[in-house]
Amino acid sequence: MDARILARLRCPVCGEPLAETTAGTARALQCPRRHSFDIARQGYVNLLAGRAPHTGDSAEMVAARADFLAAGHYSTVAAALAEAARQIAYGVDGPTPAPPAAYPLVVDAGAGTGWYLAAVLAALPDAVGLALDVAKPALRRAARAHPRAAAALADTWQRLPLADRSATVLLNVFAPRNGAEFHRVLDPAGALLVVTPAADHLAELVDALDLLRVDPAKADRVAGSLNAHFTEESATEHRARLELSRTEVATLVGMGPSAWHADPARLAERIAALPEPVPVTLAVRLGVHRPR
Repeated sequence: MDARILARLRCPVCGEPLAETTAGTARALQCPRRHSFDIARQGYVNLLAGRAPHTGDSAEMVAARADFLAAGHYSTVAAALAEAARQIAYGVDGPTPAPPAAYPLVVDAGAGTGWYLAAVLAALPDAVGLALDVAKPALRRAARAHPRAAAALADTWQRLPLADRSATVLLNVFAPRNGAEFHRVLDPAGALLVVTPAADHLAELVDALDLLRVDPAKADRVAGSLNAHFTEESATEHRARLELSRTEVATLVGMGPSAWHADPARLAERIAALPEPVPVTLAVRLGVHRPR
């Protein structure tokens, strides 16, 4: 593991620093109190202090997300995150950033495949990144998402396996929010970037396919989960019009929360009835939150 990332990690049991150990072909991270955490052959490290309460997205959902994102349909979101992170890490002025006193660490909480993290790291040439997720199929991909990224199995509802004030940028893209822990691990000069769906996100598919709707109180719930620890500095909406094939629509539905709820046969019938190309609205809100 990259030493710059390892230096920021902490044992999820006792909070002590971690070091990499090797026994034969087996690799692990271990703290001075000998709590040990295996590094999987796919490259991610298991930093759970106990058993996870859930396993996260299925392998099928992760594969659908990887295919859809790789096609570039959500590049608008990635570009917005990358620019916001660049301004946080380096400031607004100057196309060539001066190296900061400490290299930036970008942490993606609920990272999935690490696609957004990779886009941000591409915009921050001296930064390193850490993808946190509870889904092993996602972490197998996240561990390979970018040469300067690492991946760890961690439950973001619990204490994060990171040192206090160790992250420069925290990404939270369509994922749960742990305000207290985000505040603990974020540098006071850093920021939390939260991406949530706008009211009309994927509206055409919601109506045609009877998918889960965006909660009208979404913004209030996000604020309620963060306001005790963060102040929202700015918020912007980012939109794009997608033209999708029926196959791409099926992939998009399969990667999101509706995959858990929709009847597969009925959903396939409805998708087959859509005219091609299928017009779809991409609409998200990006909030920049500073620690209080």
